[in-house]
Amino acid sequence: MGESPPRVTRPVDAAGLVLIREGRHGPEVLLGRRHRRAGFLPDIYVVPGGRVDPADAMPTGFAEMLHPAVAGQLRTGSRGRPPLAFARAAIRETFEETGLLLAEAAAVGAAVGGPPWPAFAAAGRGPAFAALDFVCRAITPTYSKRRYNTRFFLADGAKAIGTLAGNGELEDLGWRAFTNLADLTIVDVTEFVLAEALRRWTERIPIGHDSARLFCYCGETARWRIGTKGAWRPAPPSPRAA
Repeated sequence: MGESPPRVTRPVDAAGLVLIREGRHGPEVLLGRRHRRAGFLPDIYVVPGGRVDPADAMPTGFAEMLHPAVAGQLRTGSRGRPPLAFARAAIRETFEETGLLLAEAAAVGAAVGGPPWPAFAAAGRGPAFAALDFVCRAITPTYSKRRYNTRFFLADGAKAIGTLAGNGELEDLGWRAFTNLADLTIVDVTEFVLAEALRRWTERIPIGHDSARLFCYCGETARWRIGTKGAWRPAPPSPRAA
């Protein structure tokens, strides 16, 4: 009998947040470098994010109004997980890894659960769920030992309040002009997500107007499409390949 095919790891749900703001030299994005001992993408620059925790299924105690189109798109491939769980995870992970709150003026009641929701209440603000656009769902290759099914959101960095700090998961954390990213070590999926996020931010695409992109791999070949029924397209070549 032949050998059994290698077991494919089921991807874990995760969420990331692309924060873009206007800087002195054009648009800036918040990035940090994963430390060299990280079990996934060590020494690679990424946006803040991480896996969806069970607590992300619970209400925060604040108004939680996602754009209806964003909520609808988040249901695709969610295996029943509520759309707000991904949004809560993105905001929570951003606070944990950067110390920043994606905030807006809101009626402040009693926050429910652990961080970061009490920090919002202390700041007299509410989480800016309505400011989140759904940019891309990205799935790690089947050959990876650690696999993630990540929902990447975009929000205006001007809504991020607080002081950059974080829990140490991201090093060299800071706002970087898009024109200065060429020397950073960034993987293909992050390049794709950043390009799509920058397009939406530059063109001032309304939240929920454009369908989220799906980025995944066929073997070792990266590909993407618009929504769930668009034609597959090859991933664009990296600008650093030139």
